[in-house]
Amino acid sequence: SSKLVVGEKHINFTMNSALRAATRLAPRAARSSAFASSKVFTPAPVRVFSTQHTQHNDELGSVDHGYTDERVDKVAEPDRRAFSYLMLSSVRFAYASFARVMVVKFVSSMSATADVLAMASAEFDIGEIKEGTTITVKWRGKPVFIRHRTPEEIATEAAVPMSHLRDQEADDERTHKPQWLIVLGICTHLGCVPINNAGDYHGWFCPCHGSHYDISGRIRKGPAPLNLEIPPYKFLEDTKILIG
Repeated sequence: SSKLVVGEKHINFTMNSALRAATRLAPRAARSSAFASSKVFTPAPVRVFSTQHTQHNDELGSVDHGYTDERVDKVAEPDRRAFSYLMLSSVRFAYASFARVMVVKFVSSMSATADVLAMASAEFDIGEIKEGTTITVKWRGKPVFIRHRTPEEIATEAAVPMSHLRDQEADDERTHKPQWLIVLGICTHLGCVPINNAGDYHGWFCPCHGSHYDISGRIRKGPAPLNLEIPPYKFLEDTKILIG
């Protein structure tokens, strides 16, 4: 009887083991058969290529939706669009205004100051200068000779042949009015100041190197290469001139 009991226990243990093994293998067999059936009976998906398809972040596996959430819908949110345009225009206007101010300041810094402009021109009354005399005035820090010439002096200078002149200029080319000669009082040799009513031609004489100028301010003798320079001037009245 003891052998029968042991035999029964062994059979029960074997049956239980077989049941447990069958229970474990049943789900795997079901999944394998389902997968095989899906491969056999499910048609392959058709891939459609389109240039209009746009992938979203979730399709790429991203969970960041900030771009989509913060994007301005130009149709649904016209107020935000108008605000964006206003801010952009304001910033551009500020940049343009700043650039304009900088350009104006730069150009103004290159302009002449008030004291320089005041020295650029000078007005003189020449009504009291007697015939045959010369006065010296100052313009831009330079001496200017103003001579009131006599009719005899005008005739003498007009009769000088061009062949006798080193820097050939006619007398009437050097004056606005024949009786008035206005020249810079600087020798064209080395920049010395000539002496009035001196020299071989009774005009100006530079004692530094011996240059002689006639009453028209033309070089007649000595090392100076050019005539005395004529400054820019005009007559405001018969006896008033503006130099510069």
